[in-house]
Amino acid sequence: MSSSDSTWIPVDALRDLCARALVRARTSESNAKSVADMLVAAEADGQGGHGVRRLTAYAAQARAGKVDGFAVPRTRKARAAVLEVDACSGFAAPALEMAAAAVAELAQEQGIAAAGIFRSHHSGRLGRWTEMMAQRGVLGIGFSNSPPAMTAWGGHRPLLGTNPISFAVPRLEGGIGGEEVEVEGTIGSVLVADLSLSRMARGKMMAAAQQGLPIPSGMALDVEGNPTTDAESALAGSLLPMGEAKGYALALLVEILCAPLAGGNWSFASSSFFNAEGAPPHIGQFLIAIAPHRSDFGGRLETLLRELENEPGARLPGAGLRDRRALAAERGVKISTQLRDDIEMAAKDMI
Repeated sequence: MSSSDSTWIPVDALRDLCARALVRARTSESNAKSVADMLVAAEADGQGGHGVRRLTAYAAQARAGKVDGFAVPRTRKARAAVLEVDACSGFAAPALEMAAAAVAELAQEQGIAAAGIFRSHHSGRLGRWTEMMAQRGVLGIGFSNSPPAMTAWGGHRPLLGTNPISFAVPRLEGGIGGEEVEVEGTIGSVLVADLSLSRMARGKMMAAAQQGLPIPSGMALDVEGNPTTDAESALAGSLLPMGEAKGYALALLVEILCAPLAGGNWSFASSSFFNAEGAPPHIGQFLIAIAPHRSDFGGRLETLLRELENEPGARLPGAGLRDRRALAAERGVKISTQLRDDIEMAAKDMI
């Protein structure tokens, strides 16, 4: 993206712009704020595939009723440490925000807790929600299924979603060097890992298609099952699982957690996140929260992470996230001028 066709926008201004566009598209102010926060945070974290380029599709779906912009998620306790969260055909962000807070609180009482979210929508950057749990002092693990994009290993039809997995771990201040620390200690930074189970994220593939760029070989198949480096052909065909049969097995685990267990729709039966046609996707998410019970947890975690960081060339998951967030806070985020114009037009109710 050259400087002539891109622009920097302050984070707060972009959030406000996205929220106004969603309100114009038949979404409540509280839901619009939650979704805008999610999209802009992904952009600030360098995850543009889950960022504000999704806004126009979200708005179109809210206007068409494919997503209920006024939905209020509902929570009930299914077991002592299990929550059911009904997203009520609305955006995922309000439901996941509610679920992350509730399951973290429940884990502090029970030691471990889980929440299944159903009748949901695109989770965005899944690490956002596990990080929220970790900021509350628990280990957060998250799963989401998604509309069909990835083939089963050995096949070529898109039957599974990219089915991301994320985990986040609280790093307790004072835990350096293996010293014992109380689990109630102050939360310092949070270790976050977030990965799609396809070899290439669908959002990155869509970005390549929009820019007319090829994708690396070995990422996808066309509709006839042939390997392709053409992004458009790949989007019409299927993505390949990372790690071959191993990644496929993990994607299957995510599908089981999010569909039959959480109550979400099967990936292969879900409608697209990217257009306003069809029924609501109604996919599922599954969150697990674990409260550390050992007093030496923080110290032992730091011993492990320091050993990894001291390995030449090795990096922890999420390395650079703090710097990207600092840059976004100082300068804003960089998006294409066309995307900025599209969002401004939506916010002015001109489309």
